[in-house]
Amino acid sequence: MPKNNLTLYIFIALVLGVITGYIYNVSVINAINVKINTADANIKTINTKLVLLNDTTAAGHIALQAQKAQQLKISKDNNSIREDKLEGFSILSEIFLRLIKMIVAPLVFTTLVVGVAKVGDIKAVGRIGGKTMLWFISATLVSLLLGMLLVNLFQPGKAMHLPLPDSHLSTGIKKTTLSFIEFVGHVFPRSIFEAMANNEILQIVVFAMFFGVATAAIGEQGKIVIKAMDAIAHVILKITGYVMKVAPLAVFGAITAVIAKQGLGVLSTYGIFISEFYFSLIMLWLIIIMVGFIVLKKPVFKLIGRIKDAMLIAFSTSTSEAAYPKVLLELENFGCSNKIVSFVLPLGYSFNLDGSMMYMTFASLFLAQSYDIHLSFGHQLSMLLVLMLTSKGVAGVPRASLVVIAATLSMFNIPEAGLFLLIGIDPLLDMGRSATNVLGNAMAAAVVSKWEGELDN
Repeated sequence: MPKNNLTLYIFIALVLGVITGYIYNVSVINAINVKINTADANIKTINTKLVLLNDTTAAGHIALQAQKAQQLKISKDNNSIREDKLEGFSILSEIFLRLIKMIVAPLVFTTLVVGVAKVGDIKAVGRIGGKTMLWFISATLVSLLLGMLLVNLFQPGKAMHLPLPDSHLSTGIKKTTLSFIEFVGHVFPRSIFEAMANNEILQIVVFAMFFGVATAAIGEQGKIVIKAMDAIAHVILKITGYVMKVAPLAVFGAITAVIAKQGLGVLSTYGIFISEFYFSLIMLWLIIIMVGFIVLKKPVFKLIGRIKDAMLIAFSTSTSEAAYPKVLLELENFGCSNKIVSFVLPLGYSFNLDGSMMYMTFASLFLAQSYDIHLSFGHQLSMLLVLMLTSKGVAGVPRASLVVIAATLSMFNIPEAGLFLLIGIDPLLDMGRSATNVLGNAMAAAVVSKWEGELDN
């Protein structure tokens, strides 16, 4: 597929996906959604009644439990039916994502080994790593602070005035906390094969850095390894070109499934929150591009033009991982040094998720506002720092943003059940987060290349 046509095909797929999803929702899925929503509402009513009955042996309590079990079965059965009806669309994006995941781990390993081996000097690796982490930490703080500032400005939750929920209600999202031992386990691999099988990018980075430094240290024999790894990387990039040909189909499938499942009604119900969040993302984009312009000057706009396809893919599939091979290729075409891109980009997927960072403060404070819970400026800053730390321990966790938020809410006495407000619209928000993550990581790689004098426009 010619490169200049890919953006057009993806855009067409987006539009067709929205139209097809809406038609399928109205004609097929909506009736199933009504049954699920009715059952869920009945379960909530029954839970409220159960809380008021202290005697668990009473006939009324037993009858309510039986009714609850019946409603749970109705909800579960209809959820299964809905997933079966959407399977044909979901399979398109699932195939694409599996093909991308097939590529990512070996691509990260081979390119990073080549990059580190070409740098050679361990001091140079440390210098580049220091500059990279400086950008990442700064970008993370800016993203979190911007989310905190804008959610206080817009106050999207103020109009909701939700009553505090029953304490026994749970969202089913597993909470996670960052202990030192878990962080060490997340960073350092016990097996490179296990890390590659699970696409643990940070663990692959650690092993690849050791491998690259050792390869450079053995001299002439190391050059053979570097040449082989470079050849393998180019083969994988060629495979990437083949995989990208099916990207429009994946985009169509992903968007159709989301719209068919949620319906366009979700946009009107949460319209204010969604629009204010996306406005906040645009503000973050402008800040990232402005800082990039200060360092890169006019070529920053050329960079944006090159990565737009990758951002569209990330937006449509709700995962920045899907865009990784495309971003890597476009950054090198832009003029970034292979050794810098191979070093910075994998690290960014664990430490520089700008869109996700902003969402965490935005969503957490939105929930506090929804329950009329006042958090002082000091408490909000504390939340910001907690989110900054806990988020580094869950890279690669499905729905990582919701997991981190779930772990943080209880620390500030915000009801965990508030996450029910976000679960329904999270796929729509995840699209914007993923595209922003791609922009932030691409800009980081270009800026570090410029700082190192390794950018050739």
